[in-house]
Amino acid sequence: MEDRNPRRWWILIVLCLSSLVLVVDSMALTVAVPAMARDLGASAQDTQWILDSYVLVFAGLLLTSGSLGDRFGRRKVMVIGLLLFGAASLAATFCTNPGEVIASRVTMGIGGALIMPSTLSILITVFDEDERGKAMAAWGSVSMLGLVGSPVLGGVLIDHFSWHSIFFLNVPVVVLAVLAALTLMPESKGPWRKPDPLGAVLSAVGMTALIWWIIELPRHGAFGDGSLLALAAAVLGLAGFVVWERSTPEPMVPLFLFKNRDFTGGSLSLTLVQIGNGGLLLVLTQYLQFVLGYSPLKAGLAFVPLAIAALLGNGLGMKLAARFGNRMLVLGGMLVMASAFVLLTTVSAGTGFAVPATALGLLGLGAGIAMPAAVGALMATIPAEQAGVGSALNDTIGQAGTALGIAILGSLLSSGFADRMPAGTPGQARESIAGALAAAHGDPALVRTAREAFTGAMSTTFTISAAGVLAAALLATVVMRKKAATAAEPADAAEQEQDQALAA
Repeated sequence: MEDRNPRRWWILIVLCLSSLVLVVDSMALTVAVPAMARDLGASAQDTQWILDSYVLVFAGLLLTSGSLGDRFGRRKVMVIGLLLFGAASLAATFCTNPGEVIASRVTMGIGGALIMPSTLSILITVFDEDERGKAMAAWGSVSMLGLVGSPVLGGVLIDHFSWHSIFFLNVPVVVLAVLAALTLMPESKGPWRKPDPLGAVLSAVGMTALIWWIIELPRHGAFGDGSLLALAAAVLGLAGFVVWERSTPEPMVPLFLFKNRDFTGGSLSLTLVQIGNGGLLLVLTQYLQFVLGYSPLKAGLAFVPLAIAALLGNGLGMKLAARFGNRMLVLGGMLVMASAFVLLTTVSAGTGFAVPATALGLLGLGAGIAMPAAVGALMATIPAEQAGVGSALNDTIGQAGTALGIAILGSLLSSGFADRMPAGTPGQARESIAGALAAAHGDPALVRTAREAFTGAMSTTFTISAAGVLAAALLATVVMRKKAATAAEPADAAEQEQDQALAA
């Protein structure tokens, strides 16, 4: 078509670079955690907050940053986010204690929140419906490569340098992405809308409190210590946000999108999948390093089957999409993912790597088929003028699912490990497999007991993961339409009637 941007495929490369820096940092960091904890003298709680502080800020600010992109310019907001993310990454390379790393991660979370909604919203505004599927598949493939390749890269960097290099790696990628964005990418924004400061505050307070409550679940329970206060703030903030957004004439977030079955089905299915996937890489990384004795590099290379299978699944999904539609691809892919988690439940201390490798291959194949189809279905329902905040809404739901998955699976893993350790085991050895191996001082009996306890607890967490993905498959099948809706279609009949009544 004549109105297509001639630089659109170059723009896609910029978008892939921008999202890649977020994926690489988060996943490479999981491999770096043991080395970082030793070097900084970080406690288990410090380590948890190094990981969670980023998620907390990122999820809390997504909706606000999405609306900022629609109002002030998506390229501008993305570039500001990249610069902030890069500066915080550079600062992290000079950190000498856990507090400094956590502060850097908070700043990176702010930058990430500005980057993520802009990448997806620019994609759906630059590519028309005919090419959007290919662009989404390419974007998803790069993200999947980053997801799986970053542990390998992290292992190489840690073996040859130190954990600081994980953060420094972001800097040249950010510089390249910023230069490419300023050179190749046109500015895009939605129609000017009146600012909604109350909506921004309510969404930030509600989401931050919710993620905080989820993160603290393993330590304090649902209603212990400060958990009840955080839960109350989350409920009041989010309920107030929904009430305000439904009543204000110019809402920050288009809540009417939830009337669209594809958006609702796609979002909730992705949330359940994220709950299932929550602690996958972190749990398996610990299994590979503490049970099988792999080095960080070898542990990273172990995820290669996931990457290869994901690329194959992505290509297969592109070919089958036109014939079977998004709903069937989501269902089929998620069933394959569920079978991978079921297979992982059979892993024991003496299993070795053959079974996990097979499961990772199945997981990659299923994710490669299902995830682009689910994201494509829901993004097709978002009007172009609200692309930023619409994609941020989807990202926010997914981040909440990830945080909830990490909290639930992390709690199950730690409590299950402690329950399986013999009575009278020293406190440090009951807290984690890392603590048990450190306390064992080469005692083969304690080492064997710790590894068996860890794999037993791991089996329980993957059972919950399988259940979450199966629920997501069922939800997608029931809720999503056989034929994907588009953004041009009204959300539902009720909205049509409302529009007609107003016109009359």
